[in-house]
Amino acid sequence: MKNKAILVFCSIIIIFILFNSCQTEQDIIYARYYVNGKGFYEQHCQNCHSKDGLGLQALIPPLTDSIFLIKNKNKLACFVKQGMDHAIIINGKLYEGNMPAQTHLANIDIAAVITYVTNSFGNNQGLYDVKSADADLETCD
Repeated sequence: MKNKAILVFCSIIIIFILFNSCQTEQDIIYARYYVNGKGFYEQHCQNCHSKDGLGLQALIPPLTDSIFLIKNKNKLACFVKQGMDHAIIINGKLYEGNMPAQTHLANIDIAAVITYVTNSFGNNQGLYDVKSADADLETCD
């Protein structure tokens, strides 16, 4: 009887672990974009925006302002692909530095970077996939 109770208990624990450790396909896709985006961020963005996304004082804006990122989510791909040469205000602070274009990045790479940035540094906006990047890049000025 005691062995049967232990077997049932262990079976329940195993089922619980298996159930909770499984990721959905959407979770896997998000993780793939996020991890790849982190690599692209480290290679192409971190030098200016810093490892922690805080930017560089009055020259380079931080990536920690969720409000700016949410309001401009459909423009972020254009900012990455084409760069920026106009002033922006983040957290009430004016930034006038130029951001170089990353024209060599494929749309899926841009989507990965945006997924990483919009889900790091205190941001939590979910997946930004290549379909969103494609659509947003069609509307760049």
